[in-house]
Amino acid sequence: MTQLTFGKKIKELRTKKGLTLDQLAATTGSSKSYIWELENKDPPRPSAEKLAAIAAALGVTTDYLIGREEVTLADAEDKAFFREYSQMPDDTREKIRAMARLLGGKKE
Repeated sequence: MTQLTFGKKIKELRTKKGLTLDQLAATTGSSKSYIWELENKDPPRPSAEKLAAIAAALGVTTDYLIGREEVTLADAEDKAFFREYSQMPDDTREKIRAMARLLGGKKE
């Protein structure tokens, strides 16, 4: 199995989420051409700020995008979700926990 490059990961995640170059650019405060360059230039050179914004918009970790850690896409999505979840209000987190228990077949 070949490992995806940084640019290919961005493009694959962007298309999986149904985002256009324009939409990802707007979400991350970038230009369309900048996102295109990240997806197609080798090697890309994003700033830490842009890298964090792109990872957040795509729902993964920066480490996953740059290949720093050997994790699956699912692991990276889980870590990104947990960071988002940790910042939610207490009542929202309780609702999500209750939904998870229901979906997992456990009674409260």
